[in-house]
Amino acid sequence: MRSTEVVIIGAGAAGLMCALTAAGRGRTVMLIDHANKAGKKILMSGGGRCNFTNMYTEPANFLSQNAHFCKSALARYTQWDFIGLVAKHGVPYHEKKLGQLFCDNKSSDILGMLLDECIQTGVNLHLDTSIQQIDKLESGYQLQTTLGELRCESLVIATGGLSIPTLGATGFGYQVARQFGHELLPTRAGLVPFTITDQLRELCTELSGTSVDCLVSCNDQSFRENILFTHRGLSGPAILQISSYWESGDTVEINLLPDHDAHAWLQQQQAERPNSELKTLLGEIFTKKMANLLAEQWFVSKPMKQYTHAELAEIAHTLGSWQLIPAGTEGYRTAEVTLGGVDTREVSSKTMESLKSPGLYFIGEVLDVTGHLGGFNFQWAWASGYAAAQYV
Repeated sequence: MRSTEVVIIGAGAAGLMCALTAAGRGRTVMLIDHANKAGKKILMSGGGRCNFTNMYTEPANFLSQNAHFCKSALARYTQWDFIGLVAKHGVPYHEKKLGQLFCDNKSSDILGMLLDECIQTGVNLHLDTSIQQIDKLESGYQLQTTLGELRCESLVIATGGLSIPTLGATGFGYQVARQFGHELLPTRAGLVPFTITDQLRELCTELSGTSVDCLVSCNDQSFRENILFTHRGLSGPAILQISSYWESGDTVEINLLPDHDAHAWLQQQQAERPNSELKTLLGEIFTKKMANLLAEQWFVSKPMKQYTHAELAEIAHTLGSWQLIPAGTEGYRTAEVTLGGVDTREVSSKTMESLKSPGLYFIGEVLDVTGHLGGFNFQWAWASGYAAAQYV
């Protein structure tokens, strides 16, 4: 039988932050993970450069059934606090766009920084460790593991969601929550590409690899970013963002001309360039291939002077509010996050402690808190891990 004050299950972003912070407070901390490596999602994130936070982080960047829950933790450990840690370790970084901060070199700089902090504070890290059973004691918890029997005062669940199972994602955290009486909100893939199966599939396949700046809207939410055509449907930042607000059967609206009033622009082109063909004009905004395909498949391309007012209005409507119903999403296989999870109304927003089972804590993605694309999910991991670490 081994005893420790704190056991943290899950050596991802939230678990590492919680471990190094709690150990820094003088707590004896054991951090365990079933994977053979800590921080696998950190390593692959941001195309291998880790978009580790966002300078403009605020509660509005997060989805949850309980919108106020994230405010306390985000206020107590801000993006500037994490940037300070990055600076302390001399990790070079840059802003890519929209406040998104990335490593200049590679993601392993961030993981290395967290592991160094864990070593300095005396965190006891065990990988390749599975848990067979958890029991509540009169005070604390007892775990049956491949390391043998463990006892702890505080048990922290930092096991993440269901996204990207190839990196070791499982529903373990949800099982623990259920075991100790917690409600789970339905989970689904978020920040995920759409699949298209109707006649648009051919267009998407033809344009595979083409990226275009658009305004994408669904369910009263809009994002202005690039969309990317793929062999299976649509991806790119704007699509990933809106996917978190989309549910099966919902219509997605895409404004392909976000910098123009489509109708006014077409009328202006008709007046100023009456002999130019529609596909030529569209080719000045989109790639030539995309302009030709749209002109051929959606409209009849002819000189601008030959369009009636009604035809121009119809073209404007199609370009300015292209409407489609995705067949579905790529699912957890490629999703960056999991929506839903442990109901935050049963967890303290101050301490991350279960209101059902004292000494049990939930942090990071296992909770029903999901950030937008752009470093927000990492900031939630840092903030929630830090919050719990003050109390474990």
